[in-house]
Amino acid sequence: MIEALWEALLSEEPPRIRRAWLDLPDDEASAVLEHLKRMATEPGWAEGQRLSAATALRVIRGLAE
Repeated sequence: MIEALWEALLSEEPPRIRRAWLDLPDDEASAVLEHLKRMATEPGWAEGQRLSAATALRVIRGLAE
């Protein structure tokens, strides 16, 4: 299940990202959000991972608007 979650979140496909995010329990969502932020901004991640995490963050932030 965790692999499917991350596959969806890092898919760069907004509908899959939204579904995965909205299915997360609140207590897990904050941890996932923090991890995505680290992936997008901290060194040590592959460029593709950083771009995918940034895309997920944009989609997730769009849900709050």
